[in-house]
Amino acid sequence: MPFSLATWNINSVRLREPLVLKFLAEEAPDVLCLQECKSPLEKMPTEGFAAMGYSHMIANGQKGYNGVMILSRLPITDMGRHDFANLGHARHVAARLENGVTIHNHYVPAGGDVADREVNEKFGQKLDYLSDMRDDFRANMPEKSILVGDLNIAPREDDVWNHKQLLKVVSHTPIEVAALHETQEAGNWVDVTRADIPDGQLFSWWSYRAKDWDAVDKGRRLDHVWASADIANAAHSSRVVRHVRGWEKPSDHAPILATFDL
Repeated sequence: MPFSLATWNINSVRLREPLVLKFLAEEAPDVLCLQECKSPLEKMPTEGFAAMGYSHMIANGQKGYNGVMILSRLPITDMGRHDFANLGHARHVAARLENGVTIHNHYVPAGGDVADREVNEKFGQKLDYLSDMRDDFRANMPEKSILVGDLNIAPREDDVWNHKQLLKVVSHTPIEVAALHETQEAGNWVDVTRADIPDGQLFSWWSYRAKDWDAVDKGRRLDHVWASADIANAAHSSRVVRHVRGWEKPSDHAPILATFDL
């Protein structure tokens, strides 16, 4: 059963519901995973999505912060949510498709501005979240699974606009990159996006501070699609839907798409 999947940090699903509807109309992924929904569960919009065929929704909500949602045209089963690092945040939700594939949607903490957990609690939370993910994968090796989301780390040198200038900037520091690699290796996850697009700079986030973000192009690849090793070869057609970043009142992230032939 081939299916397409998208992941997108929407930066408020209620504020940007029209953009989600526009994206669904243009790209029509079978599954859309959203992060940073910034809404309690009972206030998340559903009617407009259902009217477009996305009648299945599983989410983990939180007022004003965090929040993750899985929208699907295909039937899905709620596989729960885990409070990684015991932060009390709505940062994870999981769903299973009828073909047995489990989709994990994550919103890893951004980590604040200082890459030192001794003076920056948020950076420590980020590292703890990744460590908890790593330990979970070591205890329960992922099978027939897809992990997506805003992982808030650009791991490769060509995942940022300037590797040397960003080495001390949170999201690309060596300690974060090492932590993400450990987490990925613990679950034997395959970075689907880079398997499909192995060479060249590739970004999914551009700061609001740059008015002409497209021309300046100082981006980072913070959003990811991973697949467990047993199904990674079924993935293809990955791409960043870059032009979405240029829509009116956009999120600072662009969606990432991938297709799986399973």
